[in-house]
Amino acid sequence: MLPATGPAIEAARQAADDGADALVVGSPYYFSVDAAAQQRHVEAILGAVSLPLLLYNIPQATHNPLRPETVAQLAQDRRILGIKDSAGDFEAFQGFLAVKKRRADFRVLQGNEHFASASLLLRGDGLVPGMANFAPALFVALHRAAAAGDAAACVSLQEEIADLCTLHTHGHWLPALKAACAMLGLGNGMPSPPLLPATAEQRRVIAAILTRHGFQPTP
Repeated sequence: MLPATGPAIEAARQAADDGADALVVGSPYYFSVDAAAQQRHVEAILGAVSLPLLLYNIPQATHNPLRPETVAQLAQDRRILGIKDSAGDFEAFQGFLAVKKRRADFRVLQGNEHFASASLLLRGDGLVPGMANFAPALFVALHRAAAAGDAAACVSLQEEIADLCTLHTHGHWLPALKAACAMLGLGNGMPSPPLLPATAEQRRVIAAILTRHGFQPTP
C-alpha cells in the first residue's frame, strides 16, 4: 500500500515486471480520501497492469476504511479477487460477505483473530491471522469445525484464540507477536525500526501465555 495513486501504479508495474501473480491494494492514506477517490485509485491500478487484485481493508494503518458499497462497485470487475478485512468492524465485514450474493467467486478473508469463528460460520472464505505464524494448527482446527457446522467447537476454539490474543497487549502488538514467534524458533523477534523489541518483562509474560496453551517457548 502506498499513499497515492502514482506511486502505487509504479509499484504495481514493478511487481508485474518481477513476475507477481496478483497484487494487494488498499486505500490511499496520509490525506483523507472519500469512497470515490478510493474507487478511482483501484481502477487506475487495474488500468495500468493486467494482474488481478486483492483488496485490503486496514483503516488502523490507512485511516480510510473501504466501505462495502465501494467494494461492491469494484467487485464488478472480475479481476478484483476479493478482500482481506482487518478493520475489526463486523458490520462492514457482513457487508463484504453480501457481495458474494452477486459474485460467488468473490473471496472474503478475515484478518482480525477476535472475529475468526463468527466470520467462518457466516461463510467467510478464510482467515489471515498473525498468530497463525506460530499456531497454525489452532486455526486449521477452527476452519474445520466451522466447515462442519460445529458451533460448540468453534466457541471453544475461539475462547482459546481470544486468550492467546492477550499476548498482543504486552507492549506494542507487533513486537509482542514477533517475540512469541522467536520464542518458538521463528525469526529473531526484532521488529522494523522505529519499533523496539519486547522487553524482558514483556517476553516473560508472553512466554507464560504460550506455556498455558501447550507451547514450549525458549527464553
